[in-house]
Amino acid sequence: MSRQGGRRGIALAGAATLAAATALLAAPPASSAGTITAECTKTQDWGSGFGGTCTITNGTDAPLSGWKLEAELPSGTSISSVWNATQTVSGNVYTFTNPTWNGNLAAGNKTSFGFNGTGSGFFTGCKINGASCNGDSGPGDDAEAPTAPSGLRATGSTPTSVSLAWNASTDNVAVTGYDVYRGTTKAASVTGTSTTITGLTAKTAYTFTVKAHDAAGNSSPASQTLSVTTPDGDGSGAGDKVIGYFVNWGVYQRNYHVKNIETSGSANKLTHINYAFGNVQGGRCTIGDGYADYEKAYGADQSVDGVADTWDQPLRGNFNQLRKLKKKHPGLKVLWSFGGWTWSGGFGQAAQNPAAFADSCYKLVEDSRWADVFDGIDIDWEYPNACGLTCDESGPDAFTKLLSALRSKFGSDNLVTAAITADASAGGKMDKADYKGASQYVDYYLPMTYDYFGAWDAKGPTAPHSPLTSYPSIPHEGFNTADTIAKLKGLGIPGNKLVMGLGFYGRGWTGVTQKEPGGTATGPAPGKYEQGIEDYKDLKGRCPSNGTVAGTAYAHCGNQWWSYDTPSTIGGKMKWAASEGLGGSFFWELSGDTANGELISAIKNGLG
Repeated sequence: MSRQGGRRGIALAGAATLAAATALLAAPPASSAGTITAECTKTQDWGSGFGGTCTITNGTDAPLSGWKLEAELPSGTSISSVWNATQTVSGNVYTFTNPTWNGNLAAGNKTSFGFNGTGSGFFTGCKINGASCNGDSGPGDDAEAPTAPSGLRATGSTPTSVSLAWNASTDNVAVTGYDVYRGTTKAASVTGTSTTITGLTAKTAYTFTVKAHDAAGNSSPASQTLSVTTPDGDGSGAGDKVIGYFVNWGVYQRNYHVKNIETSGSANKLTHINYAFGNVQGGRCTIGDGYADYEKAYGADQSVDGVADTWDQPLRGNFNQLRKLKKKHPGLKVLWSFGGWTWSGGFGQAAQNPAAFADSCYKLVEDSRWADVFDGIDIDWEYPNACGLTCDESGPDAFTKLLSALRSKFGSDNLVTAAITADASAGGKMDKADYKGASQYVDYYLPMTYDYFGAWDAKGPTAPHSPLTSYPSIPHEGFNTADTIAKLKGLGIPGNKLVMGLGFYGRGWTGVTQKEPGGTATGPAPGKYEQGIEDYKDLKGRCPSNGTVAGTAYAHCGNQWWSYDTPSTIGGKMKWAASEGLGGSFFWELSGDTANGELISAIKNGLG
């Protein structure tokens, strides 16, 4: 989320170039002569879409007078344009036939057609002129069906959707995909082991099964039946999360204490507090700042309930003050957040033994001295299998394994959440780890939809650090909230499992002459605690906003240029979050707000 003593001090990685892929169909062309074969390949893949080509080979000894290629695409993937072929679509089945000028194919010759698509899937069940694409007339020598998928489970639901996951099937050759059935109706075809079924009705019971299939067309027995009832459509239990980070170092120079959460009125508006940060060292969860966490003695004037600490009481510090705050607000949940910008370097070692790491975290969070204070754990790994303050090479599945171990250890009675990257650029941080697979183990994700741009690019261009949407001169595509949420939803993560991020601060440059975004600069603007960053409570008077771009306020005062959210822009962002069916909003962090909680009030009012 941010480093100790400040906030995140470096930009997200720049947008990557398009990655060339060679994702061949699971049914490759046969090497023997005497058959008509087809091979379809992705030539480009940019995450939200792809380009591809299919090559048809006449391996017979006679001329071919026409061809027809049929294949299925999983739900959420479609072909948007095609050339050198004529396309028809029926449900998930795509049929490509030759135009008049390339239907005749001499013996031994080839022809091809190209296409562009949207989504992340690709063809399955390919047939060429009625036979499977590897030249067989049917299942051929492979008559063995895959095993039935196991462990079918619901990983999330909204009034109109259900997210499902299951364990992979096995096959004597290879499993090429899965068909998901709602009752007896095929609802989706996918290549992975999860999907989201949409178009459902609130407060309605549905049954689901899954079948696996292979390249030869063999279909497995159905999985066990899963029954799911969608929740009420009145929004109860979804969309109302207001989550604020409280930083343990704030009790020093910032002079911000747990009591300020109460006196500002913020405690009445919060649903959750994330306490930042615990450290990650030696593959374990460890204390971040013992003095601030549980040793500092509070006098009556700084105590939540007006009662001073005594020298011999078993728990003092922030933990005891949080206990008092929860007593005043019984519905308030507190999670202990581990990692952050500075302390994420320890997650790589933790990922080598996820079970041991989870055990250490559970023992620390559930320590008898403060077990009643915390309702779960928040993981802030910046970033799995990618670069933040340091670079991690733990592998794309490390994040999933770590959260799986935490969920197993903490159980269903505790919250397990994770703050995650907001980099939606092609080939960016979101593509480096299995955020979809890991999502089944968390109660919700907190995508950090801020710090997209800042004065780490000392010469600019100036840009809002928390843009809601893209805009014509945005420095990097994929660096905005709408693209972030769209990419996460595109992975199959339901909206109510995503909590939108806000910054209670601004980022700024100096040496700027241009009022509008896109100007050049000479360096970071001065800040009270760190160059290039300032709390909202100070900026609102020091450099009032005089424009908006992409749903975020900006201000040009003198030679400084700042961007930050105001009550007005937060109101607009909350309307957008509601329209997307998101789970609510979180912010970094409580001490940046005004003494009467202007920004948190805007969140609460905007969510309704």
